[in-house]
Amino acid sequence: MHHLPALPKTGFLALAAGLMVFACAAVPAKAEDCNSDIANLNQRRQAVINQLNKLAAGNKKQLDPVASCPKLRSLVSVERELVAYLSKNKDWCSVPDEALENIKAMSAKSATVANQACTVAAQVKKAQSQAAAGGGGALNVPQVKLPTGPL
Repeated sequence: MHHLPALPKTGFLALAAGLMVFACAAVPAKAEDCNSDIANLNQRRQAVINQLNKLAAGNKKQLDPVASCPKLRSLVSVERELVAYLSKNKDWCSVPDEALENIKAMSAKSATVANQACTVAAQVKKAQSQAAAGGGGALNVPQVKLPTGPL
């Protein structure tokens, strides 16, 4: 069975901490709304990461692509919302260019991993379906090299 690499907690935790520091750094009154919005998006993102980490913990610290595909898609969706919010409100929220670029890069990497995992998951499901339909034999799922390291 194909597995995704383990999700390193340090990369996600460092990013989450950075987002929280960033969210709390603004001082103007309307920035409080911005901070609240960013904190809510980050909490949603962290909840998905926690679910992925639980999946990985139960499977030799690797993600099963079939089980993780929907969660990875959720992660990508939340990260896209975060990028869209920060891009739209860049000036209002005083988002530094570097922070926005880092978050965009993180989101793009998550999308790549999700696409790879979901492609492998679809191949596994197809092979299982063919085997169940009488194709017999071992599952013929092509080997796909998934990225390693933090999302």
